[in-house]
Amino acid sequence: MSRIAAATASCDFYIEQTPLDGIPYWDTGAPGLAAMGDYLDRPAEPGNAYEPVDSSAAAIAAQGLLRLGRYLSAAGDRYTKAGLAVLQTLLGDTYLSVDPDHEGILLHGVYHRPNGWDRAPEDDGVPSGESVMWGDYHLMEAALYTQRLADASPYLTFFGPVEGSQ
Repeated sequence: MSRIAAATASCDFYIEQTPLDGIPYWDTGAPGLAAMGDYLDRPAEPGNAYEPVDSSAAAIAAQGLLRLGRYLSAAGDRYTKAGLAVLQTLLGDTYLSVDPDHEGILLHGVYHRPNGWDRAPEDDGVPSGESVMWGDYHLMEAALYTQRLADASPYLTFFGPVEGSQ
């Protein structure tokens, strides 16, 4: 399988197996999802009684969708639109922390669900409201990348901007 085929297959799976707003639950095979009915046909629900959402995974996915869309140009329009939709959701009131005393930027990240390391605010066993540093990092990275696309700025790499690219 080529790299492009693998990337598009991964992104297609993400789009098809994620709720309407592009925010996934912490695991596509999480046992509590069976109790949530048609959870893929509606926006994700932080604070539900069954499984936590994972905004940090969404921030990483948004970046990947946007970068694949850019790489594929016109053929990548589906991925660009999906990445922008995920980013728009993450930058909304439900996921963006505005509390100056909160320890992070992006709410509803998952640290390590199987080991129970995530705080459940209602003590019901379902984590929500927590931030993780990689979620904050990838949200900022996706937002910066989107701004650079909007401004037609050079593509950034670890070795500096690539002139003549978007």
